[in-house]
Amino acid sequence: MEHHNHQDMHAGASSEGAHKKDKTHDHHDHHQMMINDFKKRFWASSILTIPILLLSPMVQRWLGVNWGFQGDSWVLFALSSIVYFYGGWPFLSGIVEELKKRKPGMMTLIAVAISAAYLYSSAVVFGLEGKTFFWELATLIDVMLLGHWLEMRSVLGASKALEALAALMPDEATLVHGDHTMKVQVSELKAGDIILIKPGEKVPADGIIIEGESDLNESMLTGESKPVTKGIDDEIIGGAINGNGAIKAEVKNTGDESYLSKVIGMVRDAQGQKSQTQRLADKAAFWLTILALTAGFGTFFIWLALGRELSFALERMVTVMVICCPHALGLAIPLVAAISTSISAKNGLLIRNRTAFEDARKISTIVFDKTGTLTKGSHAVTRIVSLSNTYPEEDILRYASSVESPSEHHISKGLARRSETDGIELYPVSDFKYESGVGVTGTVNDKKVKAGGFVLLEKLGINPPEDQEDGVETKIFTIIDDQLAGFITFADEIRESSGPAIKTLQQNGIKVSLLTGDNEKVAAAVAEELGMDDYMAEVLPEEKQEKIKALQEQGEFVAMTGDGVNDAPALAQADVGIAIGSGTDVAAETADIVLVDSDPKDIATLILFGKATYRKMVQNLGWATGYNLIALPLATGFVPGLIISPAFGAALMSISTIICALNAQLLKGSMATQ
Repeated sequence: MEHHNHQDMHAGASSEGAHKKDKTHDHHDHHQMMINDFKKRFWASSILTIPILLLSPMVQRWLGVNWGFQGDSWVLFALSSIVYFYGGWPFLSGIVEELKKRKPGMMTLIAVAISAAYLYSSAVVFGLEGKTFFWELATLIDVMLLGHWLEMRSVLGASKALEALAALMPDEATLVHGDHTMKVQVSELKAGDIILIKPGEKVPADGIIIEGESDLNESMLTGESKPVTKGIDDEIIGGAINGNGAIKAEVKNTGDESYLSKVIGMVRDAQGQKSQTQRLADKAAFWLTILALTAGFGTFFIWLALGRELSFALERMVTVMVICCPHALGLAIPLVAAISTSISAKNGLLIRNRTAFEDARKISTIVFDKTGTLTKGSHAVTRIVSLSNTYPEEDILRYASSVESPSEHHISKGLARRSETDGIELYPVSDFKYESGVGVTGTVNDKKVKAGGFVLLEKLGINPPEDQEDGVETKIFTIIDDQLAGFITFADEIRESSGPAIKTLQQNGIKVSLLTGDNEKVAAAVAEELGMDDYMAEVLPEEKQEKIKALQEQGEFVAMTGDGVNDAPALAQADVGIAIGSGTDVAAETADIVLVDSDPKDIATLILFGKATYRKMVQNLGWATGYNLIALPLATGFVPGLIISPAFGAALMSISTIICALNAQLLKGSMATQ
């Protein structure tokens, strides 16, 4: 975003999806209860499985022993009934829910399989000729419970980043009242309160420093490993750890409006989204369920038709249904999504649109904003030039700073810093107006004052003055009572990470372009210094969208970076919109992804991590579907010499699920290597 962004950049901030800490804990507690429930059912069922195994005639034959006694079948029936109803309850209740929704899935398959084995075995106990499946039933339920327990632990592990973020907030804050301080609960803080943060303390709320200077550790919030030095007028984030200095700050955001709440809300919303890849996996899981049910019953009737006994046909049916259960497929994508989203949040990359994040692999051109992204946005005043005998250089600075004072733009802040350094007292401003991409207007000291760049001069029909020292600085003109009084130039330092980030992107086959409202000379100089492929200069905010559209019409898959509300149309037009955040400004309604730090290396990291995430999804999807396609014919018993028991089939299915979970966990390492 170029001159002028102003305070409007806050207008797009949203608290939608924000969650309080207690809600985060409620979610965590519910998930933990489910894990504990599966764990409890697994251990209870496993203990009961031991006597079931010992009393099973087939197991006794394998061991070469005979522990049978009169009535042992009834004991076997009683123990198996407990395992079936207690251990199998999650699956029996799950089939009801799935059938209510008319979406048969994993629970339906498992419930049908264990119910068929239990009912048939029970009928044998009550007089039907055949053999029981009680030991197969018990071991099958044990393996399924273990698989679900491990799966849910993996999913919970993926969401622990949210818990860690929520836990960053301290419980108490030091509230300043005149000359004295008092301890209060963080929940009691409100906007406008003055708080004291002592050395080593956690920052209790988002705010702006009004006194003092210190190094703040924001690594858990933004991914920035080095402490950041902050002083007066700098923003601080609740949850950051203060260094050696004592600072006072005015509270800006609390509760649902705080940075942490917004991050947690964004992450949870993103984790709940289904991308195109997820929808593909869901569709595959549905049809795999239908295939498993059809193949299971088909296998049963084919073996009966071939003259095999009922017990054998039933065993094959159960094995087919279990081994083809789309358990791994149901986990393959969601777990990768949950892990990637939480890892991204810990590193200052906030994903609002999962599909766009996964589409990062398609990006062929990325368009960079200049100020505050490729450059530091410092805008230090380098020259003050008067073009009028009436207004000396000091007055040029005073009038420009005064009319710009209501603005929050980099230019305005640069003017304010120079005025403070020079000890210049500003005039009050009234009738302040801002025109996007042009400049500002106001009444200062009873004079009509305008400040802006070359676009402003063009609009007013004023020819730019000759400047012997004209270089690559940004130039702001001051017009007083319709007369060009002078101009001020600004130098903006290129970020150290800009060059390496652009090189990384180019090495990955991505063209890099500069889009700026600054003049041609400045744009060309920056683009040349950074080795960019192209640049577009003197572009008005309303023209940015058209520039993006033109690139798309050329067949490019475009990512756009912007830092303000004026960039919203361009961000929305881009295939992947990346909002550059700063401090607590983390919500951009039209952006797909928000970067907390205005650092180009994060953009390169984001795109490469998006590619890595998609690779993991494809790997898991391929493994989950490939496993089922290979395992199906083995489960039917039609392959000569390969007969798989239901319990072994369940073990294979669980191993497939664990492989997908472990593969998803490898994403943590891929972020570290970016």
